[in-house]
Amino acid sequence: MKAVLGIGTNMGDRADNINSATESLSLVPGIKVLRASHTYETEPWGYTDQPNFYNNVVEIETTLSPEALLGVCLGIEAGMGRVRQFRNGPRVIDVDVLVYEGYKSDTEELQLPHPRIGERAFVLVPLKDLYEDLNVLGISYKKYYEDMSNTDIANKVKKS
Repeated sequence: MKAVLGIGTNMGDRADNINSATESLSLVPGIKVLRASHTYETEPWGYTDQPNFYNNVVEIETTLSPEALLGVCLGIEAGMGRVRQFRNGPRVIDVDVLVYEGYKSDTEELQLPHPRIGERAFVLVPLKDLYEDLNVLGISYKKYYEDMSNTDIANKVKKS
């Protein structure tokens, strides 16, 4: 199956953090990184008194279940030193499962597709790199992208 992951960071060497997380994903048995978006510098979302983020998305092919994939993402975060101090706070790395092909979930542990994709330019813009029509593994995000003004996107998301 295919899945799309969002990667973000705003602590330390942000470019290296994105590359390290992607490399870590590629080393996991049952995961093949197929392609990655450009990396974008974005303003913080939610809690804004923190440095800007680098964000991108990657498309993978996996034999792992969605729950096992989430475990891998959390393991990569822990391995890179992520400490969850408070919601939307600074982080050395964040690896989110955004969409898992043909799968929906609404549990406390795993919500798929990720419920806030349509609210976040820092996810929609990199998704457009990989999916020009914003049809992401059978789910359309085109309306969300169109609903955001171009000014809003340009002000918040810049190619790094």
